[in-house]
Order: sequence, then C-alpha cells, then structure tokens
Amino acid sequence: MLKYFGTDGVRGVANASLTPEMAFKLGRDGGYVLTKDKKPGQRAKVLVSRDTRISGQMLEYALISGLLSVGIEVLEVGVITTPGLSYLVRAQGADAGVQISASHNPVQDNGIKFFGSDGLKLSDAKEEEIEKLIDAPEDTLPRPSAEGLGTVTSYHEGASKYLQFIENTLPEQLDGIKVVVDGANGAASALISRLFADMGVEFTTIATHPNGLNINDHVGATHTKKLQEEVVKQGAQLGLAFDGDADRCIAVDENGNEVDGDHIMYVLGSYLADHGRLKKDTIVTTVMSNLGFTKALERRGLKNVRTKQVGDRYVSEEMRANGYNLGGEQSGHIIISDYHNTGDGMLTGLHLLYVMKDTGKSLSELLADFKEYPQRLINVPVRDKSSWKQYPAIAAAIEKVEQEVEGNGRIFVRPSGTQELLRVMTEAPTQELADKYCQEVADVIQEEMGIEE
Repeated sequence: MLKYFGTDGVRGVANASLTPEMAFKLGRDGGYVLTKDKKPGQRAKVLVSRDTRISGQMLEYALISGLLSVGIEVLEVGVITTPGLSYLVRAQGADAGVQISASHNPVQDNGIKFFGSDGLKLSDAKEEEIEKLIDAPEDTLPRPSAEGLGTVTSYHEGASKYLQFIENTLPEQLDGIKVVVDGANGAASALISRLFADMGVEFTTIATHPNGLNINDHVGATHTKKLQEEVVKQGAQLGLAFDGDADRCIAVDENGNEVDGDHIMYVLGSYLADHGRLKKDTIVTTVMSNLGFTKALERRGLKNVRTKQVGDRYVSEEMRANGYNLGGEQSGHIIISDYHNTGDGMLTGLHLLYVMKDTGKSLSELLADFKEYPQRLINVPVRDKSSWKQYPAIAAAIEKVEQEVEGNGRIFVRPSGTQELLRVMTEAPTQELADKYCQEVADVIQEEMGIEE
C-alpha cells in the first residue's frame, strides 16, 4: 500500500502534514523519476500550476525548487484547472505536469498530483518509485551547482490555449440557453466568463471571486444549494457547478434539482448512442454509480462497465484498455475521451449545453427515463481500515443484505482513500430499506472494529 499517495495525489493539511519540505521532496524525487530517461544533453520540461487556495504559492515555490535542483526546465502556468494542465502537458510536449490542488476539499487542505507526458495521472508503480526515493536513507540524486540547474519560465498564456481547445470541440455556438455557472471560487473562476462569452452563452456567475480563503466555501460541485436557488430565481434553463480545480461538473435542472455525474453521463451517452458515436454502446463508471443508472441504460439497450476501484484514474484505465469513449463518476468526474483523456468540468458542461440545444429538450426532459434508486452512505471510523475483510461478522452482515435485495439493490463497503474509516453505501427500492440495510452493516462494523467515541 502506498504511504504518501492516495487516490488523487498527495493530500494533507497545508503547512502541517503537507509541508513545504515535503513539496520540495516531491519536486526533486518526482521530477527525477519522471524525467530520468531523457537522453544526455536533452533538458527535461515540466509544467507546474495551482488552484486559488492561499497555500498554493508556498507549496508551488517549494516544489519548483525541488524540480530545479535536478536540472528540470519549469514552465510556471499559474492558476489553471487540473484538466487545463493535463491538456497543456500534451500540447507542449512536456515530460510531466504537476498540479497543486486539493480539488473539492476545504481551504486548509492542499495536494500535489503528477501527470506523465501523456497528460494522465501516474500509475501506482510510478508513485511507489517516487515514494521509495522520498524514504531513502540518503539522497543520491544529482545536484548540479551551475551548469545543469533548471530554470523557470512563465507560461500564463497557456490558459488561452486551453480555452481555445475546449471551444474547438463543439461545432457551433451555444446561444439560446440561459445558464448560471458556479466557479467554486476556484481555478476556473477567471476562465468561465471568457469561455462562455466566446461560445455565445447567456450566462451569469456565482463564486468567481477567489480571495485565497473562500475556495469551495459552501459553493461549487459539493455545495449546490446557492446554485439551485439562483437557477430558480433567474428562470435559467441550467446551472453548472465546478469544484476547486474544475475537474468535476455537477448540474442543476430548470426546476432547481441537482443533477449528478450519473445523470450527466446518461444524457451525454444517450445522445452519443443516438448518433452512433458511443463506442461499444458502453459507459464506464465505478461501483459507486447508482443502480438506477445501469437500469436506465439497459432500457435503452446500452451497457455499463463498472470498475472495482473508486477514482477517475481507474475509469480512465478501463476506457483506454478496452476502447470506450465515455466514462466517469457520480461525483462529476466525466471523461469524454474523443476530446480529452481526463475529467474536465468545463468541457462536460459545454457538451451538456450542446445536447440541450441540439435536441431542443430541457434537462428534466432528457432525464425523464432515469429513475434513481435511493441511497444511504455511512462513514464508520475504524482502528485499521485495511483489515476489515478479516472479520467474519462483517462478511456475514453484507451477505445477509445481498440476499435480501436479490439484485434489486446493492451494498458496497470500501476503505476511504485518505481517512481511517470504512464507507458503507446501500441502494434499495425505497429510502427506508436503503437506510435500514446501511445502518445494519455499519452497526456490525462499529461493533467489530469501530473507534469508541
């Protein structure tokens, strides 16, 4: 099991568990691992960017120092979305990219995630190689003192190049639909108005004035209440909410109802299938997607492949391995691989708008056949999340629920990627049953290995 890297890079409380010293080590060791195969005389190039949280610059300067110390040329992109960095790594022919962001997490948290030259997140094996260097008893990496040191060049124009890329994925302007856009006071804040104005959208914005402290603060993809209220108040046809680094998109329909990633994938996938463009008539999701999503696809003659591990990187791996072109997570990470190889909130939002315009249907009409199964999620703090499968009583409780739902519901237990707890999720035909099954299993987990409060 990896020690520092979680499901989405290295995360922690900024200046506490994720320190400038750790950022330096990640820059130095990570930069070396990702560029060590360069031929002699070739200068490695790495792009570095961040979101709007106040700790970003502190970690950015430390990380860049680490990269420079092993002779890497750094292109400093500034504030941009995570999918924006991923695109620019490929567009610039860079060896790697590093985004400093904790995505949807609160402002005190931050994170460092690496991308390879293909713009994709690193494999577990590559992350393990970096961790071995971090924990090595001695630092034996190169230390040039003059010639051979890295340099930093500003590349803030990268944002314009990225926006142009997104705009070129659509065949026409998006006029005729009124939209409210929530930027989460994050990395998309300065890009939203440029993008939606260029595409001819009638739009207003909320949470696009970051001050370093208000990122994700009761706004964005994980807090849609303000957006829901604003859509109804303004009589808009759609609301779009991004998270702090804008790799997620959650929508709001014309009635103010939240529309999650499962629903968005259903709309996009159905449209692609109707036009013969959904490869293998399949959408890839994780095990966390709602059972109603799978059944809605089946009614249309479409298929849903689910990855056992949670995280958009595993969805991406499954898509690339088997030639699928649409996938994502209920949380709003949606990959449209005909255009981009990672989840991109702004790209997703524009393509959702395009489907509405091209079909002439409202979002609620496009989702009329999607009947969501009620869910319940309980997080149980435990002593050792990695050992939960060793408890017969927990296995028996799960098996009992599985027998009772008989294919008309689900139970799923998994350890958190970042915290010492188990997540118990159930789905059933009624909310009452979902609550009952979830609580039954959570109680057994608490009894067997829970932390006493």
